[in-house]
Order: sequence, then structure tokens, then C-alpha cells
Amino acid sequence: MEQKMTWLNTVKSYLDKRLLWVFMLGCSSGFPWVLIGSNMSGWLKDAGLTRAAIGYFGSVFAVYAINFLWAPLVDRVKLPILHRALGQRRSWIFLCQSFILVATLFIAGVNPANNLMFTSMLALCIAISSATQDIAIDAFRIDTFPKSQASKLPQASAMAVIGWWTGYSLPGYLAFTNADSMGWNGVYYGMAGIIAILMLFTLLVGEPKTARDQLQAEAEKRHEKVVGSPILSWLSVTVIEPFLDFFRRNGVQVAITLLLFVFLFKIGEAFLGRMSIPFYKEIGFSNEQIGYYSKLIGWGATILFTLLGSMFNVRFGIVKGLMIGGIAMSASNLMFAWIAKVGPNEHLFLATILVDNFTTAFSTVAFVSFLTVLTGQAFSATQYALLASLGNFGRTTLASFSGELVDALNDWALFFIITALMVIPSLIMLYSLRHYFTDLLEKARARDQNETNEDKLAE
Repeated sequence: MEQKMTWLNTVKSYLDKRLLWVFMLGCSSGFPWVLIGSNMSGWLKDAGLTRAAIGYFGSVFAVYAINFLWAPLVDRVKLPILHRALGQRRSWIFLCQSFILVATLFIAGVNPANNLMFTSMLALCIAISSATQDIAIDAFRIDTFPKSQASKLPQASAMAVIGWWTGYSLPGYLAFTNADSMGWNGVYYGMAGIIAILMLFTLLVGEPKTARDQLQAEAEKRHEKVVGSPILSWLSVTVIEPFLDFFRRNGVQVAITLLLFVFLFKIGEAFLGRMSIPFYKEIGFSNEQIGYYSKLIGWGATILFTLLGSMFNVRFGIVKGLMIGGIAMSASNLMFAWIAKVGPNEHLFLATILVDNFTTAFSTVAFVSFLTVLTGQAFSATQYALLASLGNFGRTTLASFSGELVDALNDWALFFIITALMVIPSLIMLYSLRHYFTDLLEKARARDQNETNEDKLAE
């Protein structure tokens, strides 16, 4: 009976209103990837561009890999007018959404095949705004759930992932199923309307309350004793302290190993994801089939499997979730190799989408939860951005060469087998550091619990 109530309480805990906020902001985070990712790939493919050109166009995503460089500004700079009205996190989110809306309206009015350079610049604008928005959204989630609420971390990660895939897959489904009838220009005008709805929600959500300002002020005092100037101390705390803090807490050797693991974990998934739409089209699937199976069915499967994955991580631990998710994620890539040999079989397509979304959702919840544990209170935006940027590096930068790799191999099945093997180095690294990961999680829980008890005694 106790076990049953424990699971029941786990399910009930998802009714927390704060998780709805994380979900909606997750939608805002995933949506720009539709605009410059799958939708644009489909548009460019329909316009007759080569696989290599489509792959290179995706290099605009490289900004996601370097957004940690300006993440300190999101942590420290208070935007005029907007900050007073919305707070630190929401003000940055709303500003970025405004830029994305304007750029989307411009894209809707051009033909990318004839104006590829201009479209690329607009896509770059969306990518920069989206990457900056992600910094603020991730920090919003981390600020909302302190690490003392350990069970909430996988739940918040799950809602962020579900929101991201909802913002990515559902509009993507609408885009592909209407592309032939409305034309891609009409689709992008519709996408602009979705951005306006997401901006409205940003105005309605509540800003999280944290001790960030106090902790940053204390850091400034420490730095001022060294540099002897308030201006220099502000700059050093903004630019240097977040990175020093990360290496100081973990030690240089372990910190570097952690960064390598984060970088390697999703490279295979990145290469597969960049070429999935061109693969579907070349193998013989229609825009409507891609929209229905890859977007709509994939979205529903992701929501279900992300919830299940988060429950597993709550009850059995993030490290086990990472290991199981990584192995399954690698194995699922082989399903695509099967399609490459069989051809456009709808039943196999459905099975592949279900398996791929299960493994991706399961591993991503554990991955996001783990990155959250590694961040500190004072510089959550900067430190999470550093880690997420490394995680994104494969799918945003290296994956730009995925089209070249397919062309060189001239074999879709072999390409997918290679992507399945790419995860092995990170799994070996994860296994070698499993005890450190476990100790890190326990120390984080103990530290935050002690801080909570001290606050209660102070009251």
C-alpha cells in the first residue's frame, strides 16, 4: 500500500503550478528550432537545394554552442523599463521573443532559394535571439526549483523537455501538413502568430524569487578587495566568477572531464537529427506523412515518454537514467538504418518514431537534470549556459557537416550505424565517473538541506 501511495504522490506532484510555467516557457524555447530547423530544411529541399547546402545552412545554430559567452549579461544586466515591469528573467525572454517575431515576419516575405544570404542573416538573428532566450528560460527553471527540492529537478526538466518538443513538434506538424496547400510563405506568417501567443504568456507568468542579487553582491565585495574598483569588480564578477566557481567546486580535472562528457553525449543524435528530414524525403515519404508521423505522433510520444522518464529519474536516480538513456539512444539510431534498407514503409516509420522519441526523451530528462545539479545559485544562467552550450555543440556546429558525411558515404544505412557508435565514448566516461556523479548529487542535496534548516532557525 505504501508503494502505491508513493507512486500516487509522485503523480500528484506534477500538478504544481510552477511546472506549467516551465512547460510554457519550454514551448518558447523549442519553437525557434522549427523556424530555422525542420521547416527551413523542408522549404529548402522543396526549392531544390542540395543536401550539403541544407547542412551548411544549419550552421546558424552554432550560436547555441557559444551563448555562454554572453550568458553573464543575462545574469547581471538589468534591461531598462522591461526589468522593472517583468523582472530579470522574463524581461530578457520578452525582448528575445520580440526580435524573433520581427525576423519571422521578414522571412515570410521572401523566397529563401532566391535570397539565400538574406534568409541566412534572418535565420542568424533568430538563432542569436533564441539562444539568448534559452539562457533566461533555463535560469528561470533553475531559480524556480531550489536543489533542496531534489524530487522536483527531474519533474522540472521533464516539463521543460515536454514544452520544448511541444513548441517544436506541434507547429512543425501544422507547417508540414499545410505547406503544400498554403505555401511555405503562408506557413511562416502563421508561425508569427504563434510567437505572439508565446509573448502573451511571458507577460502572465510569475517571476521566481531567489537570493541571486545578494550572492552576487557578496561576490562583488570579495572581488573589490582584490581589484580595488567597483567597476572592475562588477566586470570580474560578471565575466570571470561564474567560471571560476564551477572549476573551484568540482576541481579542474573533474570539471574538464564533466565538460567532455556533456560535449560527447548527444553528438550521434545531433548528426541524425540534422539529416532526418532530407532522409525522409529522399526515401520516399511525403510532407504530410513527415508531419503526421515525425511531428504529431512524435510529439505525443515525447510527452508520454518524458513523463515516464522523469518518474524513473525521481525514483531511481539521474545517473542510472543517463546510462540507460544513452545506450537506448544509440540503439534506436539503428532503426533508421533499417528504414534505409526497407524503404518508405509507414509501419516501420511509426515504430522508428516511437522508439526514437522514447530514447531521446528518457535520456534528455536525465541529461537536463544532471546539468541543473552542476549549477550554483548566484550564476545559474551562466553556468547552465556553459554546460548546455557544450551539449548543443554537436547538433549545432559539428552536425553542419552531416550532409557532407552522407554524400561521402553515399549510404544512408552506414551513416545511421556510425551515428549509433558516436555515443560510446561518453558512455565509457559516464561509467568511469559514476561514483563521482552519485557523490555530487548527494552533496548537493545535503548542502541545500543544511541551508534550508539554517533559514528555518534564523526565522
